[in-house]
Amino acid sequence: MMDWNNLLSEERKRTSSTHSDHRNGFEKDYDRIVPSSSLRRLQDKAQVFPLQKNDFVRTRLTHSLEVSALGRSFGNLIGKKLVEEGKVKIEDFSRKISALLATVCLVHDLGNPSFGHCGETIIQNWFKQWFSKDIFSTYKGIKTLTQEQKNDFIHFEGNAQALRILTRLQFLNDQNGVNFTYGTLASLLKYPHSSSEIDSTKGKSYSKFGYFQAEKKIVGKIKEATGIGEKRHPLTFLMEASDDIAYYAADIEDGVKKSIVRWDEEYKAIKEKLNKKYSKGFKFLDEQRDLAEINKVPDRDLVNVQNFRVWAQGEMFKACADTFMENYDAIMNGEFDKELLEASNANDIKIILEEIAVRLIYPCKEVLTLELVGHSVITGLLNMFIEALVTDEGKYKSKQVTGKYYHLISSNFKYIAKLDIDGKPNKTEQDLTLYDKLLLVTDFISGMTDSYAVDLYQTLSGVKLP
Repeated sequence: MMDWNNLLSEERKRTSSTHSDHRNGFEKDYDRIVPSSSLRRLQDKAQVFPLQKNDFVRTRLTHSLEVSALGRSFGNLIGKKLVEEGKVKIEDFSRKISALLATVCLVHDLGNPSFGHCGETIIQNWFKQWFSKDIFSTYKGIKTLTQEQKNDFIHFEGNAQALRILTRLQFLNDQNGVNFTYGTLASLLKYPHSSSEIDSTKGKSYSKFGYFQAEKKIVGKIKEATGIGEKRHPLTFLMEASDDIAYYAADIEDGVKKSIVRWDEEYKAIKEKLNKKYSKGFKFLDEQRDLAEINKVPDRDLVNVQNFRVWAQGEMFKACADTFMENYDAIMNGEFDKELLEASNANDIKIILEEIAVRLIYPCKEVLTLELVGHSVITGLLNMFIEALVTDEGKYKSKQVTGKYYHLISSNFKYIAKLDIDGKPNKTEQDLTLYDKLLLVTDFISGMTDSYAVDLYQTLSGVKLP
């Protein structure tokens, strides 16, 4: 059984220079990431609808803030229950896990590329095609690229990129990134396996991968320090539940705001399916709907769907907390490998909300059009930058086309790519392996906001002037 004393490890790769004792390590993690450029970029990355002029519709940042709030609440509730039941005897346990969950939930989408999850698929498909081309075998350094390294790109994953950002790319003073505690980093490992271990038949945690080969060493330290081994950290289940609860309901609300979802029709259908089980909840919702009509509240559909969201998220929250406690021993032994929401008594709410999103929101004209824009942009940028970096001999002279592309890449990313095993900037461009170059490009492109990606693509395509 995993041990909370290890799971809540406040150890860091580099010992913290702060000695203040009014914050625990996880509160410090939260305070470290809030001012970061990586987090700020999420304000211009799509949740569902990219490139929105409407401030109401959620971005990846507002979604992450909502997930963080849910995670903090889970920490308070679960922490209190575990202490009351005598399962945990650690000082300030509730405070620690609520701070950890608030932090890990805030950064859970940090590695998502522009244009949402569609962006991940575009990158995956691009590399699948690129690796299969005959010309690929002619590139310099191909023999040094292992199958495991290829898989990192073929299965490109935002979760793995988030870990890479936090442990390396969000550069401060050295190669340790923001230098989070091992406890927080372990909780972020939703899929604690490499890209060559993907096997959905083994359980949820094997359905994707959680780290690139470049981060294999730090992941080993994280697993050793926290004692999770090849299993999920228990708090990872609550992070995942917070994410699920937030977006299943919020996506519908955004759909109503954009007049894609006709809420009255959908509400009646939902009530018909769920009223028997949740009669008290629907009685309350009907009362709120009547009150809104009597008071002639403007935007009644929006008000009504917001009331529904609050109720639905509350039901899913309680059910997930119960499921965590009911399966606590199995979770601590690494024997539980499912989504809490899917295994909970409120899975019926999730199924209905998901069906509405799949039927009305994801296939709507605006979403599909913007996803096609994303396909053109990300594919185009990958074509330009990968071709430039792998065909240049490593000199990257600014007078040559390949060199021009190289010099457009963020200086921070180039600096980090040239750090040696000891974290010193001793490597030159000629020392970069093919794997280093591919990581450099995916770091650069996946880190772009939606607007910046479109702007850069249009500029380099000659559609607009810089």
